[in-house]
Amino acid sequence: MTEGNQRAGFVAVIGAPNAGKSTLVNALVGQKVAIVSPKAQTTRSRIMGIAIEGTTQVLLVDTPGIFEPRRRLDRAMVAAAWTGAQDADLVLLVIDAASGIGGEVERIIVSVAERQHPLFLALNKIDLVKKSKLLSLSAELTARLNPDKIFMISATQGDGVADLKTALADTMPEGPWLFPEDELSDATDRMIAAELTREQIVNQLHQELPYATAVETETWEDRPDGSTVIRQQILVERDSQKAIVIGKAGRRLKAIGAGARAEITQHLGRPVHLFLHVKVNPRWDEDRGLYREIGLEWAD
Repeated sequence: MTEGNQRAGFVAVIGAPNAGKSTLVNALVGQKVAIVSPKAQTTRSRIMGIAIEGTTQVLLVDTPGIFEPRRRLDRAMVAAAWTGAQDADLVLLVIDAASGIGGEVERIIVSVAERQHPLFLALNKIDLVKKSKLLSLSAELTARLNPDKIFMISATQGDGVADLKTALADTMPEGPWLFPEDELSDATDRMIAAELTREQIVNQLHQELPYATAVETETWEDRPDGSTVIRQQILVERDSQKAIVIGKAGRRLKAIGAGARAEITQHLGRPVHLFLHVKVNPRWDEDRGLYREIGLEWAD
């Protein structure tokens, strides 16, 4: 393959929390690069997944869900989403077809209507929606947004994903690939390891713990025997939250560690020794270093 027939470009994947953006990015890449949870506001930073379609490299920027920000971390997440949209060659707006147009989606529609970029619209979770509702929603969004293309998909089932991937590739500008062929994400292993641990926290604790938690990779040691030793700290705001994360006799923390270790081992392709501890810091979301660690800009 020569550079003369290559294409490469950026696609900003935006939408309201829990629209299924991360699941879709993973499906397009063909491997897990973004953490997934049925809980809203799971994605915090802009993680880029790299999808290959023929001679085209599609750089998918999985942005945090766009919602009404209430604190500094929220503002940084929303800013990351809109920055991703501004920097892209194409915007892919993912809408949860089962939920329809709520307040958060309405705000996005108003903002995207003034766009400068080509727009693809993906109505996700079509397996959960009656056809009549789906057609009505599609007609309304087409009238309001006039997207370049609209797709009916189920990211979890894979329906329509291949057609969407082909269309994204066909829209990318001509030019050399921007990343090596075997690279699937621009996120560092340290960042992905922290995200995989946070995924376990979010999915295992359900509604017991607010989203006032973060994971920081403190040390990383690649051993001569081919294994990796990782030490991470889980940051929470209060002692009561620490007790929830640790659980009775430490069982919950062990379960989180076991789940995270399995995911990180699969990601790295080598044995992992993972050590977790929980730290109370009421103002962890005011730590500039942590923002850099998770790939966010400090938001005033």
